[in-house]
Amino acid sequence: MPMPLFNDPRPTRRAILIASATAALAPLVPGKARAVTPAAATALVEQVASEITRIINSGRSESSMIGDFERMMARYADMPTIAQSVLGPAARSASGGQLSAFAEAFRGYMARKYGRQFREFIGGTVTVVGAQDTGRYIEVNSTVTMPGQGPFEVRFRVWDRSGQPLFIDLLIEGVSLVISERSEIGAVLDRNGGSIDGATQTLRGMG
Repeated sequence: MPMPLFNDPRPTRRAILIASATAALAPLVPGKARAVTPAAATALVEQVASEITRIINSGRSESSMIGDFERMMARYADMPTIAQSVLGPAARSASGGQLSAFAEAFRGYMARKYGRQFREFIGGTVTVVGAQDTGRYIEVNSTVTMPGQGPFEVRFRVWDRSGQPLFIDLLIEGVSLVISERSEIGAVLDRNGGSIDGATQTLRGMG
């Protein structure tokens, strides 16, 4: 059934795209998903939609909402894999400690970057319309509807390589959020001469 995201009549299409994206930033990496089922993946998508609604309706300060949102990302997204994916080739030469620090900084950056948009996307609904097993992950299809705008498709990709269902990518009308962020992080790396430590420090001040 549709899940309301809030009830102000002035939301924007861009804002709902941004807010949905933050729940599911993760990469498409080669390999086969483990035992996650379409039902489990669908339940994850529905839980994330519910969490977003709860945070928006909490009445808490912006900083508190951003903190809630970052914790939600830690719970529902495969952040270690995200770090390697958005870093691209640079990840191959990184130590475990560098990857861990980068993943933490990236999560905070995403929470700040998109979490401040919470109040702008009120009024939308997310309706799950089906799920299918692709062999590598489960793809959960949903429709997002905003007041005064036509519906559009959002596809969530979920796997459970960590032992529980987690997001590995989100496609908004066919556009991967992971690929978009990979380009952004590439620019950050370039500004830091390819240094992962430098990029990590830069991310801590961005968003």
